Amino acid sequence: MADDPVRRVVIVGGGTAGWLTAGIIAADHRAAHEDGVRVTLVESPTVPILGVGEGTWPSLRDTLRRIGVSETAFIRRCNASFKQGSRFDGWKTGAADDFYYHPFEAPPDADAVDVLALWRAAPPGTPFGEAVSCQAGLCLEGRAPKQAVTPEYAAVANYAYHLDAPAFAALLQEHCMDNLGVRHVRDDVVGALRDDAGGVAAVATREAGAVEGDLFIDCTGSKAVLLGETLGIRTKSASDVLFNDRALAVQAPYAGDAEPIASQTTGTALGAGWVWDIALQTRRGVGYVFSSRHRGEAEARSELSAYLRRAAPHSGVSGEDARLIRFQSAYRETPWTENAVAVGMAQGFVEPLEASAIVMIELSATMISDTLPPRRGMMAGAARRFNERFSYRWGRIVDFLKLHYILSQRPEAYWADHRDKATWPDRLARLVEQWRYEPPSREDFAETLEIFPAASYAYVLYGMGFATESRMTRRRKDAPENAALHVGDVSSKLKKFLGGLPTNRELLSHIRSRGLSRI
Repeated sequence: MADDPVRRVVIVGGGTAGWLTAGIIAADHRAAHEDGVRVTLVESPTVPILGVGEGTWPSLRDTLRRIGVSETAFIRRCNASFKQGSRFDGWKTGAADDFYYHPFEAPPDADAVDVLALWRAAPPGTPFGEAVSCQAGLCLEGRAPKQAVTPEYAAVANYAYHLDAPAFAALLQEHCMDNLGVRHVRDDVVGALRDDAGGVAAVATREAGAVEGDLFIDCTGSKAVLLGETLGIRTKSASDVLFNDRALAVQAPYAGDAEPIASQTTGTALGAGWVWDIALQTRRGVGYVFSSRHRGEAEARSELSAYLRRAAPHSGVSGEDARLIRFQSAYRETPWTENAVAVGMAQGFVEPLEASAIVMIELSATMISDTLPPRRGMMAGAARRFNERFSYRWGRIVDFLKLHYILSQRPEAYWADHRDKATWPDRLARLVEQWRYEPPSREDFAETLEIFPAASYAYVLYGMGFATESRMTRRRKDAPENAALHVGDVSSKLKKFLGGLPTNRELLSHIRSRGLSRI
């Protein structure tokens, strides 16, 4: 078996995880050609798509371009809108003026100017995110990240998308089958057959029989049919660090066709969690993520209703209309075992804060494709590299999400429990102590492909009011005159962009009617 070529990839499960993985592997490995890898996706017709993940990262632009999907078609088919970052309301104190931005645009080059020197050179009272990046200003004004004449996937300001997850899965399915040569088997999986080496030889289906393969990818969600049920790989819980385990999700229509489409995901802190508010073209996706240890379902529905009355008073929906979703904050430290690898919720899920779910699918599928072993004997090496990379990434996701909670001054028990240092990951605790004397830097994050860079930590730290002491000596990049120049550059860039960029709704209307030009 060691010399057998890896020619057949079998993906079990559809949805965003299954079809995005199928698209990346099929496009890279010529599945539509005789000399390529054969890609088969087995999908049950009776298992519904969860369909909650609607926020993405800028990496999705490269992924869609990589597999050959038109941006115009994607935006039209998936009710998609532009996302330029996240806004956090009420996370520090809950006061009316308590908000900050985590934009996608990074601050100026850290080698040229220190971010704290830049912030100090801005007009007094300027929030950190608005001092070091013009993108927060674009979000405040509801502007799009590009012009109507900007080609597909090109950007004036860095951007990702909000999307309708079931529509996205349907678009990917059609593209994979029509253009990339993916074979689709619609059937219920009733079990898996093991090979002599302890891996998976085939998945057994109710009608189509055994579907054999060389590499199996488990995209069956939290059920994890292959990694969990067949191979017995257990998850590592993160619930002692991140307390949320429930979500109430609802769709809220716009009051009318002229209502602005927000340029960011908005997360609003409540008594026992937070509300996501995601603006698509024709509706908003709203959900309350909370901890069942701190809030019962009935009270959570009441809190969500109060939010909807404030934020979407004309929508006609309330917390009573919301769908309850139960989840566990957990991930697999060895998601690639033998010849089976988990992607999506089968690999792990902690909570939807910072929209890491879809990007982890992208990263997983890309690494599988880039390191796909040509022979079965190389499978163990590929698995080792994959597991090292993704165990590290899950740990950093937990660290970064926890950071959003530990600096809050809110009085509720939920927030107080998050501040308890006994619940902090050791690595995060060490870094927070270090950051009292110096800002986050690239030296704090050793991976070349970090899931969250130093800039992301800075946006959250200083958005939440964290204080880093001033240095007692001055460096070249601390020079006030140098920082003032960069402040001027940020201000000039914002003024230029506001003068030339349309609103989100204006650009999306143009795309629906006329489309974007292809590069």
